[in-house]
Amino acid sequence: MKKLVPAFVATGLVLGSAPWALAHHSHAMFDTSREVTINGTVTSYVFRNPHVFLYVDVKGDNGVQNWGVEMSNISNMERRGIYGSTFKVGDTVTVKVNPLKDGRAGGNYTSVTTADGKTLD
Repeated sequence: MKKLVPAFVATGLVLGSAPWALAHHSHAMFDTSREVTINGTVTSYVFRNPHVFLYVDVKGDNGVQNWGVEMSNISNMERRGIYGSTFKVGDTVTVKVNPLKDGRAGGNYTSVTTADGKTLD
């Protein structure tokens, strides 16, 4: 019986932390049924964990919108060939994203094409 108690406690801790872990990694805010392509100029590139972010000014009918593009963590990005030096302010990029459901200018990237035509996904 003494050996079962630590197992129950460990199981409870794991199960109790699962909702937090799932919420942290949730993509519920993105419309994964749609993909939108944006073209614009990099205004900022934040290469840090827990998520890399690319900010792009996109010209449209209503002026310029700054899109926040969420990417993965650093190790996943590097496995895809995306590094801290990949994007610089002023670069022209084409980004495919699953847009935010609430209509704000942002999304979760699915691929990025650089000005020289290299696609990173």
